[in-house]
Amino acid sequence: MPLFSRLLPTVASAFGLQSVLALIFVPQANEKFYDLGGSIGFISTTLLSLYYPHLKLKYWDRVPYATLPAFTSFAPRQILLNAAILAWSARLGTFLFSRALRAGGDSRFDEVKHKPAAFTGFWMAQATWVLLVGLPVYMVNTLPPPSHPKLGPLDLLAAGLWAGSWLFEIVADHQKTSWRHRKEKKEHDEKFITSGLWGVSRHPNYVGEVGVWTGMWLLSAGSLRASFFPKGAWLIAGVSPLLTWFLLARVSGVPPLERSGDKKFGTDPRWQEYKRTVPVFWPWSKTGGDSTQ
Repeated sequence: MPLFSRLLPTVASAFGLQSVLALIFVPQANEKFYDLGGSIGFISTTLLSLYYPHLKLKYWDRVPYATLPAFTSFAPRQILLNAAILAWSARLGTFLFSRALRAGGDSRFDEVKHKPAAFTGFWMAQATWVLLVGLPVYMVNTLPPPSHPKLGPLDLLAAGLWAGSWLFEIVADHQKTSWRHRKEKKEHDEKFITSGLWGVSRHPNYVGEVGVWTGMWLLSAGSLRASFFPKGAWLIAGVSPLLTWFLLARVSGVPPLERSGDKKFGTDPRWQEYKRTVPVFWPWSKTGGDSTQ
């Protein structure tokens, strides 16, 4: 289908970069750059999906006087979506990379980084993550700017959801980082954080993450319903927030952290009370527990 052929450069970008990074870091058993590689993957793939037609004209077809348009020349929806994904990628990537450097590595990879085939698989999984989660933006970028519908009330609500969720995630990360720094300075002796947003959800940063991609998907839907796209294209793009929620709530986010907490603090009455009274995921859930609600 034409849509999928237009996405081929995006697919090549997502998997190409992670393949290069795997070739560099797998032989070194070096996981410190894994999260940063993911963020760079989002940034490079987003920019390529936006500028590919112009890059092709200028550098492949060598059309005389072909230029790269200014970012502000794209449709308002494209500007919002691309600015959102670039800002999210830059912030999260630098945050996770600096954390990995301070910690001297990432404990998730303590064993697997010494298994080249399995470690390579993680880099390829990251390429798949970059491709599928950013799909709403990449698809919107294949639509010529003049063909985008004007922004409406639903689009403004979607942008508001994205902004509020991003702020929610940033505040949660900041609160936990501050809590750790104060613990290192022996300003408190708490075993785990229960204050701020961590008092309304045991994983508020992940809640913010799901909201970020839900907002971007909703903002993309107005353009993805255009006749330029196959019917149901906006539903296909819905894989972005669904995959984000599934990975964080059911696979690589909440479950290992909950198991780790139980292993460290399982017999502590305060941990048991925290789990009983604070929802594991959605802040509006009425009770805590051991599974997402």
